Amino acid sequence: MKANQIAGGDTPPASPRIITPNAFTILVTIILDALLIWLVWKSVTDGLWFFTVTIILIALIINYAFLSRKNYPLRWLAPSLSMLVLMVLYPLAYTLYTAFTNYSQNQLLTKQQALQVIESRQYLPEEASAYQWVAYRSPENKYLLLLIADNKQVILLAPEGQALETDISISSDNIPEEIGSYIRLTRVESVKYLTDLTNIEFGSPPSTYRIKSLNEAAQYQQRYLYQPDTDTLLDQETGMLFTPIEGTFTSPDGQALVPSFFVPIGLRNFNRLLHSPALRGPLLTVIGWTFEFATLAVVTTFFIGLFLALIFNDPLIPGRIRKLARSVFLLPYAIPFYLSILVWRGMMNPHIGVLNRLLVQLIHYSPPWLSDPTWTKIGILIVNIYLGFPYMFLICTGALQSIPSDLLEAAEVDGASPWQKIYQIQFPLLLIALGPLLIFSFAFNFNNFNVIYLFNNGGPPIPGAPTPAGYTDILISYTYRLAFEGGRGGEYGYAAAISILIFLFLAVLTLIQFRYTRIWEQASENV
Repeated sequence: MKANQIAGGDTPPASPRIITPNAFTILVTIILDALLIWLVWKSVTDGLWFFTVTIILIALIINYAFLSRKNYPLRWLAPSLSMLVLMVLYPLAYTLYTAFTNYSQNQLLTKQQALQVIESRQYLPEEASAYQWVAYRSPENKYLLLLIADNKQVILLAPEGQALETDISISSDNIPEEIGSYIRLTRVESVKYLTDLTNIEFGSPPSTYRIKSLNEAAQYQQRYLYQPDTDTLLDQETGMLFTPIEGTFTSPDGQALVPSFFVPIGLRNFNRLLHSPALRGPLLTVIGWTFEFATLAVVTTFFIGLFLALIFNDPLIPGRIRKLARSVFLLPYAIPFYLSILVWRGMMNPHIGVLNRLLVQLIHYSPPWLSDPTWTKIGILIVNIYLGFPYMFLICTGALQSIPSDLLEAAEVDGASPWQKIYQIQFPLLLIALGPLLIFSFAFNFNNFNVIYLFNNGGPPIPGAPTPAGYTDILISYTYRLAFEGGRGGEYGYAAAISILIFLFLAVLTLIQFRYTRIWEQASENV
């Protein structure tokens, strides 16, 4: 081999290194698998099928990356891929599913979870045996209950979920004064703690006991029994059957059991969105203002940023002044947007706002920024200009400085005026560079929740609207209102349907951006 190397012969390629997982990696993977299996079991028990599939997918990624000898590099990507599945794919898939359900504040649970709550309810049968009782209390405010039946049988019980730790033999003829650290309550003490005692269930389901009065305790029974063959709930106290109707177990006479559960309802949310006359009014107003706000926000911030960039890009202005001005214009970025919006809201307060007081002194008029629809929209645009023009100023300044000075000098030699240089040379070249960013800015302002909600909560409200909606609500804030401020409870399914439409619109907008970006790239090659 050495002779071949000296003679200039080729060195045979080294075989790829295969790394075998060590014992520590296998141990960590086993622990993670155990945790994921437990999560799968819990989610299956609660009927959370989307979450179950997500956990299984994450488990496959982890095991494939850490236990395969040929996929060693993937272990560095496994955490990121797992978080991508959990934080991105799962919310997207679940939102899509929710849009086709009646998921709301009144129907939050799955069917299995609702059945667990309903079947846990108990009742006291009329023929239930009554017991005399004696209570014991520990220094830690814990209780034991001693029941004495008519046949002198004695039952010692701890509260539900609490282990009974005693080996003392007790009979009805010899009731001890102490059981471990528990001390027997006297008659007076029993009256004192009766409220606490009556709220405690003693024993373990289904054999649980509760105190009825100062003299008696009785065994409770499960009231509702689920019958999977007929998918009904039987009320063992009244004999009535409850049938699930759109996620609510309902009796023939209209009595409904709570909690309800969410079920698929097909395209009803989308039909309601598109065809409901009650919602069409505020929805059309919201959609119209959404497009209007997104367009005006981009146009105003862009042209103001461009105007300032053109002024302070002029070499006639001293360099120190240009640097100082650029630093000042970027100051809004140094302050969190949340604080800036709230400061502007306070300045525009019609009673104590600094801006309103100044306008009263100058023009003797105080605009109703927070109560009039038109003035509220103007106020939102003013705040958005303050928040958005630094970004436009920054990118316009960078784009202007990237334009070759030879083009401007040649145009000046040909007799072009300053306006012609701007309109015919700088502006077209700016659009080539900034076109995709302007489309991105439009998409951002289309969902600019912060400035809308923090300035005036989307208000003022639209009179007579069947759902909570304001004149300055955009689709994202309107969706938020439906999800969290609805009069009939949070309508999460309906809000998810609206969010899907927003997503489809932005997806189309992104495709258009990609297409025109390719055209602009081709155009820039010919400049």
